Amino acid sequence: MLKNDLILRSPAEKIIGAENITNGQFGAVLSRAGVGKTRFLIQIALTRLLCDEKVLHISLCDTIEKITIRYNEGYTSLVDSIGYVDAQIAERLWDEIQHHKTGIAYNQSTFNVNKIRDYLDSIKGADLSLPTLMIIDGLDFDSDLSDALSELKQLQQDFGLCTWFSMKIHREDPLNHNGYPIQLENYDMLFDRAVFLVPMENKIQAITLKDGDRTDQKFLLNSASLMPVEE
Repeated sequence: MLKNDLILRSPAEKIIGAENITNGQFGAVLSRAGVGKTRFLIQIALTRLLCDEKVLHISLCDTIEKITIRYNEGYTSLVDSIGYVDAQIAERLWDEIQHHKTGIAYNQSTFNVNKIRDYLDSIKGADLSLPTLMIIDGLDFDSDLSDALSELKQLQQDFGLCTWFSMKIHREDPLNHNGYPIQLENYDMLFDRAVFLVPMENKIQAITLKDGDRTDQKFLLNSASLMPVEE
């Protein structure tokens, strides 16, 4: 079945395990600018869409139109990675699952957790299925996010959804003794999963900084498609 084949090929399945993506509190994808944080978050989201679950994608750096384009590109990369797939079948599947994704665009000044709560309350009030996964892409982890993260943690508990964040780091930032950039170290206790994307020649190395017994595992990804590289 195409859905299952795509999940098994996903970099999120290989590195995190599809069954673990929504089994936790907060997850983070870390890298320097331009390495692939957003693309990896979208692959995480695609695993949930392929399981017929709903995803809420909140971006502080992309417009709704750009979010849509990124998901289309991510799905295409995933389909292309498994070899020949009937184009009509792939298109029908995408038409089926893409409607389970909702994109909301903010910026640093308009982002407000209460707005997200109001949106989720409206879904719950209408007796509709809630998202199981929320992506938050573009929060500035160089600033003090203590209040926002505390509110998001409460939101997570109230609505039973897992949240994955992008976390931008900087080349000059030192790593702590656990190999964590300071942006993760500052909120270490809140995060139970973290994936660190590091450029390596013409590939990307994905390192699991936090994930129980999967911690410290390393994987190679294609830098263009973000698909796993056969080793």
